[in-house]
Amino acid sequence: MIEQMLEYNKQFVETKAYEKYQTSKYPDKKIAIVTCMDTRLVELLPAALGIKNGDVKIIKNAGGTITNPFDSTVRSLLVAIYELGVNEVMIIGHTTCGVQGMDSQEMLYLMRERGIDEEHISLMKHCGIDLDSWLHGFDDTEAAVLETVDLVKNHPLVPKDVVVRGYIMDSETGALKTI
Repeated sequence: MIEQMLEYNKQFVETKAYEKYQTSKYPDKKIAIVTCMDTRLVELLPAALGIKNGDVKIIKNAGGTITNPFDSTVRSLLVAIYELGVNEVMIIGHTTCGVQGMDSQEMLYLMRERGIDEEHISLMKHCGIDLDSWLHGFDDTEAAVLETVDLVKNHPLVPKDVVVRGYIMDSETGALKTI
């Protein structure tokens, strides 16, 4: 499958199809969106919000939430704010998220099934990584989004003038609910 994508990329570049996507690194709307990596949102989210290439910074991860105040998502937000001029942040969860109800024990079982040695799992635990907490999902999407909004709003490195709001998107219709 990757080879097919690489072949498509070659044609894309040769025909200069990229030209209609050219923009600067600075988001025109000065907004950063933290959202889920769910495949249903790849085209739906921009279409439902009326955004195009160059409008916003989109930061995606499993669940669209922040579980650690010093993880790569927060780092990306700080870069967006201080280096790229972002002054508003949208935290967008969505309905029927795969991370909702995700079970750490099931994840560990699947890792073992795919050949991850028990020694590596034990090493993580001995290094202070709480795998049960790190691999656990959330029980309530709205609560998870609200926790992330609170974390960003009250982060010691996020300026108080940055607007931070939470939403849940319907994964089928794109309807946005403010929470």
